[in-house]
Amino acid sequence: MNRFKAILCLLVISFMATSAYSEKADPNVSQGLDSINPHDVYDYCKTMTLPKYAGRLTGHDGYTAAAKWAAAKFEQWGLMPLNQKKGYLQTYPSPHTIIDEAEMVFIPLQEDKEIKLTPEKDFLPLLFSDSGDHSTEMVFAGWGINAPELGYDDYAGLDVQGKFVLCFRGTPDRTESGFQKHDHHRFRMNMAKEKGALGLFYIYPSPLANPNGDWIQGFTPAIISEGVADKILKEKGLKSQDLKKELLANKKPMSFPLKSRMKFLVRSTHFPDSPGYNVVGYVEGSDPRLKKECLVIGGHFDHCGEHMGMVFPGANDNASGSAVVMEIAEAFSKLNKKPKRSVVFVLFGGEEMGLQGSTYFADHLPSQFDLVDGMFNFDMVGEGDGARCAVAGKPDELKQALQDADTSLNILKRVSVVRSVGVRSSDYAPFFQKGASCVSFSSNGPHLHYHLTGDTIYRINPDIMADIARLAFLSGYTWSNR
Repeated sequence: MNRFKAILCLLVISFMATSAYSEKADPNVSQGLDSINPHDVYDYCKTMTLPKYAGRLTGHDGYTAAAKWAAAKFEQWGLMPLNQKKGYLQTYPSPHTIIDEAEMVFIPLQEDKEIKLTPEKDFLPLLFSDSGDHSTEMVFAGWGINAPELGYDDYAGLDVQGKFVLCFRGTPDRTESGFQKHDHHRFRMNMAKEKGALGLFYIYPSPLANPNGDWIQGFTPAIISEGVADKILKEKGLKSQDLKKELLANKKPMSFPLKSRMKFLVRSTHFPDSPGYNVVGYVEGSDPRLKKECLVIGGHFDHCGEHMGMVFPGANDNASGSAVVMEIAEAFSKLNKKPKRSVVFVLFGGEEMGLQGSTYFADHLPSQFDLVDGMFNFDMVGEGDGARCAVAGKPDELKQALQDADTSLNILKRVSVVRSVGVRSSDYAPFFQKGASCVSFSSNGPHLHYHLTGDTIYRINPDIMADIARLAFLSGYTWSNR
């Protein structure tokens, strides 16, 4: 089959599939539904990953340029702006840090040979690190937690002054909710700094990019791989995975000093006064009373940025989710009769920095609205061949709206129930905490290059993004029009 015939065949299949959905839909939604197609949503996703947007780290000029591009799309589709003066951009403070250079060298105990570690393979600085150049011993401090209110202290009897703290991410008892605050990066980093450490090294299966923390003067944190940790722990005859299993089983501290050393150099630039932006547009509800209530359809627009000459493009996380939000926004803009409640489309900044944009929006709801009636979140929806949803337990009508919408699509592979939110939640969390009925959409993956340079457009499936957009458009219309 030649190239022209192949393209024509794909277009016909796409048209036939969309038409099948439309035939079963409310006639009012058909025009919007027909506008959803894989080509557009893929193009939006691809645009966000362009090098000129530098990985969309909130606060950076690359993110700001990308946000202005998305705002122009909202304007093109006739969405109503946040307000006439500020347009489609909601501004909030977003300090950020760029890692310009980093080197890590391991110096084993009683060995002459130094081992130079490779960025992304062996280590990555946490993307809020200050500059520093240190060569010092390390201490292993379990989970890096000091929780006197729970009778637990990984630092008891441990001298960390002028050293690097080595620890796992997590808590000694996952059933004890009191540990939750101690598992925040910011809390753990501040604790290590207060104890006199020069930095903290998380042990992860493999390193990944992470900007979710506060810049602390003189503090140089990082992530190292389990393989590097095994080299460090060799002097104690330990393996990192075995040590972690023992910590979880015993639920007691197992901290100890180490004699091997680590050289760690970081050159970074911190920007304390940079602005972040949420991109916001909406369609106004048709019911004079209910239009003050709104359904928020959103996903985070940001990713991890460009550091050490490496771009983290964030195609799946979360250009894919943002592209789906944009596709749904265009579909709603084409409705002849709008739903009873208003529908607000938000591309959030700062999710990777700790849900900053969504928290700000939830706390500063635009004056047009009295209440967020529901929230649909999209995070990592670009890889795989099916959809997963986490749905608020109540009301039952929300889950039913999803299942009804899926009868024509048949893409829902799993539906779970959201009963609480924790440290690792996505942008639905601040809305859930304020009582909104929430759905969080993702695709079924596998998400193999999470927070790595390999999260590129080449891993993205246009069809699953388009189908998730259709699913959310149909169920969102039903929910906002009830």
